[in-house]
Amino acid sequence: MRVIVVGAGALGTMHAWQLVERGHEVVHLERETQARGASVRNFGLVWVGGRSSGAELTTARRARELWEEIAERVPGLGFRASGSLTVVRTEAEYAVAAEAAARSDAGQRGWELLDADGVRKLNPALRGEFLGGLWCSQDAQVEPRVAQRELQAQLAASGRYTLLAGREVRQVEGRAVRDDRGELHSGDAVVLCTGAWLGGLVRELAPELPVRRVRLQMMQTEPLDEQLTTSVADADSFRYYPAYTGPALEALNSGQPQHPVAAEHRMQLLMVQRADGSLTIGDTHEYEHPFGFDVVEEPYDYLTGVAESLLGRPLPRVRRRWAGVYAQCLDTTEVVHREQVRDGVWLVTGPGGRGMTCSPAIGEATVTEMGL
Repeated sequence: MRVIVVGAGALGTMHAWQLVERGHEVVHLERETQARGASVRNFGLVWVGGRSSGAELTTARRARELWEEIAERVPGLGFRASGSLTVVRTEAEYAVAAEAAARSDAGQRGWELLDADGVRKLNPALRGEFLGGLWCSQDAQVEPRVAQRELQAQLAASGRYTLLAGREVRQVEGRAVRDDRGELHSGDAVVLCTGAWLGGLVRELAPELPVRRVRLQMMQTEPLDEQLTTSVADADSFRYYPAYTGPALEALNSGQPQHPVAAEHRMQLLMVQRADGSLTIGDTHEYEHPFGFDVVEEPYDYLTGVAESLLGRPLPRVRRRWAGVYAQCLDTTEVVHREQVRDGVWLVTGPGGRGMTCSPAIGEATVTEMGL
């Protein structure tokens, strides 16, 4: 079969991957010369530990398996099974980590509670003052700025994949799409993975789409002169990710409010070392429209302070800052919004901050549901 895939970010590219793997031909359209949305503006984390029990965790675990399998064939992804450490600095934070590590599904996530010495042994670059950390062996990372291009190059080698960049889709006509050059691309099915582009054609096809847009701010430093052997989070991640809900988190929220800057900008610290040694650090979450058109400094100052307190040293110079927007289901328990908007035409959007983590498994599930 010939399938038209629209959107060449992580989600669209993984749908194309799954289709080509099953022997189908893919014509892949992308409105930019390369994907420039949330798929390249993220941490590159394959984040299993913080997912809620049930469908979300199952999807994340399957995606983690697929990422590792795909990386064996596409080494340019920069896949690293580095795991993550959520570092805790107070007794209330430590209690949340201990409660998580004692849960019945802790083994599925690879959770293990460590004291301060255990954290430093696992990640010697962390020399700050803290009580311990929650180790998650299932977490991993890829290189977000190159992952899609590397996957697309591998797909092109199959002889059953064509990428048409700089083509904005304006119309869906049956099981075909017409781009802004007036060209019609016909297939047996259409899959729309348009990311945070929710207006225009998407609104025409799904006017009551249960998805919102979320804006974030992040930054990247110059290379750190040592290896950060794991991804690193602070305990504000407990407040953000659903896996940690329980009495200890309730006690943390009531007895240890977030720092005012972190609360205002709905922040957590995540810190990931890139292949070149630089550090990607974030992030904020903005939900109210209209979004600001500028980045603000307070969150960056706060993130710098938290990161330096965990590293026990100054950060390298910041070399770039950016904002990004992703699409998130209004019902945040939903992994993704998948809808057949017309006969043979599917819309897949709204994975939120799970897009990079879960895209291989989401693509697999879509193609299976389509009967392909």
